[in-house]
This record gives sequence, structure tokens and C-alpha cells, in this order.
Amino acid sequence: MNRATSLIRRVRLITHTDPTLVANYLPFPIFAPAWTPAPPLTCHHARFLATKQGKGHGKVQKVKPKQDKQEVEIKQKMTVSALAQAMNKDFDHVFEALLNTSVDLDSLEPHSVLEEQWIKEVVKRSGMKYKWAKLVESKERENKDTQRRAPPDPAVLVSRPPVVTIMGHVDHGKTTLLDSLRKSQVAAGEAGGITQHIGAFLVQLPSGEKITFLDTPGHAAFSAMRARGALATDIVILVVAADDGVMKQTIESILHAKKAQVPIIVAVNKCDKHQADPARVKQELLSHDVVCEEYGGEVQAIHVSALKGDNLLELAEATVTLAEVMELKGDPTGLVEGTIIESRSDKGKGPVTTAIVQRGTLKKGCTLVAGKTWAKVRFLFDENNCTVKEAGPSTAVEIVGWKELPSAGEEILEVESEKRAREVVDWRCYQEEQDKLKEDMQAIEVKQREHHESYKKEREPLAHLSWRQRKSALYKANKKLMAMRPSEKLESQELSLPLIVKGDVDGSVEAILNILESYDAHNQCQMEVVHFGIGDVSENDLNLAETFSGTIYGFNVGVNKSVQQMATKKGIILKMHKVIYKLIDDLKDELSSKLPPSVKENVIGEASVLAMFDVTVGKKKVPVAGCRVQKGQLDRKMKFRLVRGRDVIWEGSLTALKHHKDDVQMVKTGMECGLSVDQDIEFRPGDEIVCYEETETRQTISWDPGF
Repeated sequence: MNRATSLIRRVRLITHTDPTLVANYLPFPIFAPAWTPAPPLTCHHARFLATKQGKGHGKVQKVKPKQDKQEVEIKQKMTVSALAQAMNKDFDHVFEALLNTSVDLDSLEPHSVLEEQWIKEVVKRSGMKYKWAKLVESKERENKDTQRRAPPDPAVLVSRPPVVTIMGHVDHGKTTLLDSLRKSQVAAGEAGGITQHIGAFLVQLPSGEKITFLDTPGHAAFSAMRARGALATDIVILVVAADDGVMKQTIESILHAKKAQVPIIVAVNKCDKHQADPARVKQELLSHDVVCEEYGGEVQAIHVSALKGDNLLELAEATVTLAEVMELKGDPTGLVEGTIIESRSDKGKGPVTTAIVQRGTLKKGCTLVAGKTWAKVRFLFDENNCTVKEAGPSTAVEIVGWKELPSAGEEILEVESEKRAREVVDWRCYQEEQDKLKEDMQAIEVKQREHHESYKKEREPLAHLSWRQRKSALYKANKKLMAMRPSEKLESQELSLPLIVKGDVDGSVEAILNILESYDAHNQCQMEVVHFGIGDVSENDLNLAETFSGTIYGFNVGVNKSVQQMATKKGIILKMHKVIYKLIDDLKDELSSKLPPSVKENVIGEASVLAMFDVTVGKKKVPVAGCRVQKGQLDRKMKFRLVRGRDVIWEGSLTALKHHKDDVQMVKTGMECGLSVDQDIEFRPGDEIVCYEETETRQTISWDPGF
């Protein structure tokens, strides 16, 4: 009763309601005397019911922190491999997550596309949560490139010197012709008398007229450089030797001139020789649509002797006359435009370019852009290495101040400020990255298609197997492939030649790389250019050569003593050359040295087995073949082969060779002998014994670079 009364009192204090109403909600009847109002309390003490927490009173129950599930970005038409990658799992995990579903697991491959419901199901079964990948819209970047200016106002145009390119076949006298014109000896400084890179020179005639000459190499390796020379010129002087006629590079030069739509003047050189035939040269030119004035055409043909200086003034006057007819004019105002003829790295000057100014006036302090680099012009030099203050249209000049070395053939454009130059370079780099990305994507798509087709073809024989059987078969195949013999691995490493190519100027390196691109003997020996650059051989080149076990080929570059000593210490081969065809010949020799020698077999003698018997040697019976030599001779030192019908039964060496009872070294035709071999072989009458020797001959690489 006391417990019931106490409970009613507590409830009354909480609810402040009539006790009779509270009683109706109690779970048991109350037997108590009639309730009488109590005097008002000065202080109410209420004790609330405590709930049981834990094993003891006063302890707070620990709540486990909610674990965040891994989020997986999903999208429509995901492949199995893409989903596995997004979940950071492998293919088998996705496969196992789809067990006991309606998905056909036997047809499931890494490239298989999953439906949306199964993508979500895999994520859920993996204890993860999915979210849809956001489509990112890339903002189109503003074009910050700079372009050539609009055609100039005729009122600002002034007369300019013609830019003349000397072209022709190798050793037809182009450099000698220029020497005579500018009274210098460039040929004496060239290796083997061959011009190795483009030279640009301003020549002033006695009459006062000026001509800017470009000397392009005539060698076949420099075809691309000749093409750039033609595109930057007004007139082409085609040098053809009167005793040699039209040759391969002569034809190429004609094609370059026609492509650039440049008029031609023919200089028939070496007319002082006894076997010279200028008329034959002009007739040969007819077959290439070069019609001289004598045959009713418009092409001037001047008979000259560059060595003796005959008719050179006539050639210069013919050039000036043609230039006057063409009315060559240039705009010396506004922003500069030009073309890089050559680029090189100089120890004292840094990156240096030889350029032809085509528009505007180039001065010290100008900001130029070429390709993906820019320059604040610090110095300008002429062909005599003298500083000049400015260079107008048709002037050849060396520019110092480039941040990096631009490529020959690049277009030079002046911009307003360094900030603008950086914007242009950044835009061009970005544009190149985008173009490369597009190319890469196309290449990836092609590769994926090829891979998909080969993948299907490889798995066709395994189509009848279950996924576990197929996986086991593929594992065994891969294991067999990886278990390649060490000798095979060593052979594959030996038959390769990594190259580091260094050249004096950009055009020379480009020409060498163009030749190396024609390499087509990879089945014999792999060749790869791991690095190329301009300038002398450096420690970085040695480090690369050491890393790739490569060879360094230098063209017209130097090697300082410390680098040479380091190369010797590391065992790195340095091959320095000054003539390009000698470099290529050296490279062919090195490639050939990598090839294993070819083994040639020479048959020395043949014998037929007449009988077979056993001879006891110690406690062992040794089979001996009784033979007669039918052809040549049997020499015990050579190798032997036992042939039965068309099958080779044994190959090896003899352990004994006897004539009657005597050990002999050699048995000749018609003689009988007994012989035993280094294996247990059952001889039969009629078997053939062949004696032969193997000779090794050096293989030669099949690559033909064209010269």
C-alpha cells in the first residue's frame, strides 16, 4: 500500500491532475483510505524515475560513430574494367559481386558494358554508395595567338634587295660560287668541302646594288633545309655542273623552287673544264620544264666558272635585272615579320638564330615570338659577326636574346610587350597540347579497337569454357610467356642500339633524325633515339647514355676534356663526325657489329656405313661403324652428322677414327675406316656419315639510308 501511495504522489506532482483520473491509468488497483487535501507545501521535492543504463548506475552508454561509406562515381554505359577502377578493385571483385544475379557471367569480359541497375548493384554489394559523375563543361579558352599583319599600304613600300638562294647538286660548285661573289673562303672551313648548314650573306656589287644570298646544302640529307631556303627566297640560282649534268638534288631543287613559285636563273658552272657540255645541261633541263632563253623560254642561263671567277658579274647583273622586273618592295614600318633560316646554341651568346627580315625594321630591344619561344633582342650581328643597330626588309641578321632555341623555318613575329609574348607562347603551347590530345585520343581509339579484335580472337578457342576454366588457362599461358630463358632475354637486350644525337645547329640535327626515321631493319637490330639536342656533349648526355647503355653521336660539336675522361671511365662510346655520310656509315657499322655472325656450313667429306660391330673398351662395349669414304675426306677435328634416309639421327664429334688398327687424324676418298661417336648410337648399313665445318661470317645491316 505504501508503494502505491508513493507512486500516486509522484504522478500528481508531475501531472498536477486529479488523483482519481491518474488512478485509471495505473496497472494495478489502489486500496487506500479516502484522500484528503494536504496542506500547501512550501517546497516541492520531485524524484524522477531513473532508467537503467549499463551494468551500474551513472554510466553513459557509448554510441558507435557512423562509418562513412566509400563513394563511387558512376556514369552510364560503364565497362567492367572502368567500374572496377572507380571502386579501386579488380575485375574478379566485380565478377563475384554479380554472382547469383541474372547477368551472364560467362560472357562477361573487362570491356563488357554494364546496365545501370547492375552498376548500382555491384556498388551496393561492395558496401559502398554511388553518386553520378558530374559532366564538366570546359570553358573555351580565348585565342591569344598573334598573326601576320594585313597587306601594307603601297604608299609605304620601298625597294628592297632580292633574297637569292643558291641551289643544286652536291659538289657542283655552289659554295665556291658564293666565295667568289663575297670574296671569302667558306669552303676552306667546311668539312670535306661540303656545306653543312644554311649560311645567309649580304653581297654588295660594284654598281652599288645589294643581294642577300642564302647558301643551302646540296647533300641529299638536307632536303628539308633546302625546302625552307626556297620558301624564304625571291630568286633561285640553280647551279649545274657542265661536266656532270642534271642530278638527283638538281631535280629536287627545281621542285622546291616550283612549289614556292620562285623564278630560276641557271648558272652552268665548271665551263672551264675540257669535258664541259653546257648545251647538254640545257637540254636535260627541258625534261624538267626549265626552258632556257635559247630554247624560247624565259629562264636565263649564264655560263660561269666559279673557281676562276669567269662571268660572275654577268650572273649578278642578271639577278639584279630579274629583281628589277619583279619590282621587289618591302614595308620597313610597323611590327617586324621574318623567317628563321638557322638556329644554333653558342657558348657565349646562348641561343642564336639566323633570320631574314621580311617586313618592318628589326632593332635592339624588340620583343619577338617564334614558335613556342620568345626573345628580347639583345644584340644583332651581320654575316661578318659585327654588331648592327637595325635590319630592314631582305636583310640577313643573327639575333641574340632568345629564351629557348626556336626551330629553323619558324615564323618570326614582333609583339608589343614581354607580357604579350608570354601570352602568345602560352596559347601556342596549350594549342599544341590540345592537338596532341586529339591525336592521342584517336590513336587510343584505334588501339582499343585493335586490342578488342585481338582480344576476341585470342579467346575464341576458350569460349566453351567457364569463366574459372578460362581464367586458369590464361594464367598458364601468361606464366609460360613470362618464363623466357635468360639467354633469350640477354639476346633481346644485345640486339638494340640506343642513340644520343648532338649537332651544332637545329637543321643538322633535323637532317640526321630524318635519315634515322628511314631505318627499317628493326627485325635485325632495334634502334631508338633516346635523346637529341644542340650543342657540345655534356654530362647529362653521358648520364643518359649510361642509363640506356647507348652510344653518343656528335655532329660538328666538341667534347671538353673532363666529359671525355668521364666517358672513358664509364665506358661510354663517343663518336664525333664532321661529315654526315661518314656519321651514317659509322652508325651502319655499329649496327652490323650488333648482329650475330651468320654460320655457313661447308661439307668436307661423306662416307657410307658398311657394317656395325662392338668393341670392348675396359668393361664397356662401344659401338663402331665400319665405313668407306665416298667423297672428300673425314677429318677427326671437324663436326659430324649421321643421316638415315632424310632424317638426321645424330650430330656431334668423333671419339675415335681408325684405319685398320691405327688411330688416324684423316681418312681420304676410297679408304675404309672405323669410327665411334660421343653418344650411344645404333648404326645401320646404308647410313651416311657427313663431315662438315662451320664458318662464321659477319652480317651486315640491311638498312639503306640512300647514300
